[in-house]
Amino acid sequence: MSKLNKNRIFWQSRRGMLELDLLLEPFARHQFELLSAEQQQLYQEFLTYEDQDIYTWLMLREEPARAPFNDLIRLILENSRNHF
Repeated sequence: MSKLNKNRIFWQSRRGMLELDLLLEPFARHQFELLSAEQQQLYQEFLTYEDQDIYTWLMLREEPARAPFNDLIRLILENSRNHF
């Protein structure tokens, strides 16, 4: 992935909601490049959803709209535990 695209992903991970920023920014910074191309595309799609949806999924209050997001959510939450 090009430097421009990585920067775009990082900036899209900044949501303006503190709870999401604390989960998504470190994930984008530390894990995004380690993801497979398929997982990177999935993360890009994940970021297109509304903040409230993403927050609800990351707090495990509801199942995500797409089942493949479950593994991505697990990775985001694991990254969070490893960096805090």
